[in-house]
Amino acid sequence: MKTVAEIAREINSHNLSTQELKGLIDSIQSMVAGKAKATLYIGQEVYVVQKTKRTLGVIEKINSTRCLVQMPNGKYQVPMGMLEAA
Repeated sequence: MKTVAEIAREINSHNLSTQELKGLIDSIQSMVAGKAKATLYIGQEVYVVQKTKRTLGVIEKINSTRCLVQMPNGKYQVPMGMLEAA
């Protein structure tokens, strides 16, 4: 398995176009979401992870790319990549 630094070096050495990099980012984000989706279930306590904070919530509904999460200040549709098991 390659490290993040090795993968970054390979990406830099191939001189990818902006469109190719965007496609790579989209692929990585879908893999993260797929991995997260496999471990999530309704009623599970999760953290909604943002840049500067983590907020505890409970999953109420699981959609294809987002979950409806009940948090202290309301219900929000949250991308699965932003969820972390509590």
